[in-house]
This record gives sequence, C-alpha cells and structure tokens, in this order.
Amino acid sequence: MSLSQKEQSLRQLIADKIAATPNQRISFADYMDLVLYHPQQGYYATGAVNIGSEGDFFTSSHLGNDFGELLAEQFAQMWDMLEHPKPFTVVEMGAGQGLVAADVLSYLYRQYPDCFTALDYIIVEKAAGLITQQQQVLNQLNLPGLPLRWCTFDQISENSITGCCFSNELVDAFPVHQVVLEKKQLQEIYVTTVTTEADGINFGEVTDESSTPELKEYFQWMGVDLYSGAYPEGYRSEVNLAALDWMKTIADKLKRGFLLTIDYGYSNDRYYLPARHQGTLKCYYRHRHHDNPYVYIGQQDITAHVNFTALEWQGELSGLQTVGLTKQGLFLMALGLGDRISALSGSESRQGHAIAGAQDVIRIMRRRDALHQLIDPTGLGGFTVLVQGKGLSQEKARSLKGLTIPPMA
Repeated sequence: MSLSQKEQSLRQLIADKIAATPNQRISFADYMDLVLYHPQQGYYATGAVNIGSEGDFFTSSHLGNDFGELLAEQFAQMWDMLEHPKPFTVVEMGAGQGLVAADVLSYLYRQYPDCFTALDYIIVEKAAGLITQQQQVLNQLNLPGLPLRWCTFDQISENSITGCCFSNELVDAFPVHQVVLEKKQLQEIYVTTVTTEADGINFGEVTDESSTPELKEYFQWMGVDLYSGAYPEGYRSEVNLAALDWMKTIADKLKRGFLLTIDYGYSNDRYYLPARHQGTLKCYYRHRHHDNPYVYIGQQDITAHVNFTALEWQGELSGLQTVGLTKQGLFLMALGLGDRISALSGSESRQGHAIAGAQDVIRIMRRRDALHQLIDPTGLGGFTVLVQGKGLSQEKARSLKGLTIPPMA
C-alpha cells in the first residue's frame, strides 16, 4: 500500500520522537496524542478528520437539528435555575464541525431571546483544522450580537464560569495509556519503530514497567485487583489519565453551574471485566472500525470507551457533585424528543393522503428515522450522560428536566 506524502511525513515525525528517547520508545498515550493532535500533522489538526454520513464516523449532531435544540432546552432551564446570570456562560469543549453550537445558538435566539442575550458561548478546541470548520459553519448564522468566541482553558480564569460546560463525544478521543498483564505483573505498552526497506517506517509494540506510578495507583483507586486470578494472562486495557486532568481543570474554572458529559463508555465494574480482555480501543476509517492503530496514520480516528466511574470520582475529588447519570435516549426523551416524534407521526397521517405531499412524507419518514437513531439503545441512545454540578443545592440540581423520567411516546 502506497502512503500519502502527509502520512509518510507523520510517520517520520513519530520515528524521530522515538529516536530521541533514551529507550527508543514512547508510551501509547504519547503516540495517540501525536497521530491525533500534532498541530501540523495530526488527524484532528490538519482537517483530515472526516465526520458525517460519508466520513470516518458521525455524531448525534449529523442526524439533524434536534440534538442541539434539545440541549438548548436544557441550557435554558439551567439559566432559570441559576437565577438568570449575565453572563450565562456555556463552554463547549471539542465542538466538532460546529453543528451543535449552530443549533444551540439558533434555537436559543428564536425560543429564548432573554437567555440568548445573556449568553457567552465559548468553544474550547485544540485542533486548528476543526476550528476552521467551526468558523465556516458558525459565521453563516448571521445572528445579531452573536455571543460566540474561541479560547483555551488557560485563557479562562479560575472560578469564573457561571453556567454549563459540556462535551459530546470528546473524552473518548483523549490519549490513553495501554497496559497489559504479563506474568501477573502490570506492564505498560510502548510504541517503537520498525523500519523495513520495502515498507518504510512502521511501528510495533514492546512492554515494560509503567512510565508513571499513576497507572498502578489508578487501578488501586478504582478497586480493580488485576492480580486476583480472575484476569487472564495477556489481559489488555486502557487508562485515561488525561480525562482526570481534564475533569480537575473544568472544576477549577467552574464557579457555579453544571458539567454535562455525553459519550460512550461503561461504569468501572463493566469496563474492567475480565472477559473484556482486549480493552476497548477502536479505530475508525471511512465508517469501518478495526483495532490496528498503526495503519492509516493521521488519516483515521482512534478512540477508547470512557470510564464514567472515574469521571464521577475525580469530579467529587475536585469539588463537583454528581447530579445524575442517565442514557442519551432517556435524556433526550425527557427534554421533548418524544413530542417531536409524535408530531411527525401526526404530520405523516395528515399528508399521506395527498399525492402532492409525497415528498413531504419521505422527508418526514427520514426525519423520524433520524430521531429514532438518537434514542436507539443499541447505538447513540445507549450513550451515557453524566451531569455534575458545583455550588448547587441537591434539590435544585436534581430537578433538571433531562434527568426526569420521560414520557414514553
């Protein structure tokens, strides 16, 4: 397989990084960070990321405006619960192509103009390629007084945010350390260079002692006894230390309000099941998933499931309270998605008898299918929604509409 010039360049860059280390290797977390986020060559940084129905993967926002609009409903209620602060700061972390931001901003402008006027919408995005795509989408909104800006976490003061920080399918793309159980010892997986004249620069794996004591401490903290005899030789999994640092950073920035995290993942006891002996790492290339992170370098997404127990516990250590944990399908139904499905069914029955309305019926059926995909428990609807808070009374925090028991459509 011939490699593109861009991929060859990234392979050489990684090989140079490896050659510069004393042991001629880097942790898998460092490797994943380079292939996804290197500012000139990485998958997310260069614009190589291809999101959507024809791309490497798609997200809830690609199924129409409903996902972002229902999130906006929740943000508007949060603004009420926080007693109409001005500014009401909404921080979107990892905004993809900007579709959720566009839908949230447009909906608040139309339906909650007072909230929109109080709004300060911040996008925190480290990938230059995605920032360019976001600006192209959001510059087309043409909303008067658009309360939108991009900045880094370093540019946000501590205890300055009153509002909501949120992410959708972000934490799964944080660089993870990979570990393996060998001879009843926890070993870390490192990436090293394998060079052949025929194939150019390739990468392989070696194992050794952990690069940081935090890995063993993590399993102790999680209460996972890898040496109990239940875990097979060669048991392999991931540790997302970056997610813990991220959680602490947000807690430090948040003065009063909410943190909303939507992603795919498991609770701790399900994440580290002995039967899940190959971990959760997946690669996505042109809507096909596989488990080889050493091909299509810089051209494919690499992800790992999120340990939501770790996010909860780290949040509590950082001064956040756990407000609620639910599934995306239930969350969106509670915010009104069921009403939207019912309204579509009524429109279909009214227009289905008219020959002139055939195209409308097709459009309605496609939209109804998209709405059902948002709540499909085997797909996007099975994603976890974690809500954490700071500076809130328990009674007020638990009255969030998205955490109520939804009516069944």
